[in-house]
Amino acid sequence: MTDKRPHMKTQTYSIQDLKKHETREIITTVYNALMENGYDPIIQLVGYILSEDPTYITNYKGARSLICRVDRYELLEALVKNYLGLE
Repeated sequence: MTDKRPHMKTQTYSIQDLKKHETREIITTVYNALMENGYDPIIQLVGYILSEDPTYITNYKGARSLICRVDRYELLEALVKNYLGLE
């Protein structure tokens, strides 16, 4: 008797991969909220990263509380790696 179900490969995820995905989702959500509110998202995000002042980020759609969930050091590390094509 043969198994008629398609063979499925078990997917594995690392905590680091999940954290990267969550960070990307948060930054995308914050970026979109800033755009929708008429801000320049790049300028606002850079201001936040440099100053750690969350008032650079709008409260719209919970963006400010979301950005506070991301460690700034990890965000900077990810941005530099991405810029250099290491990710």
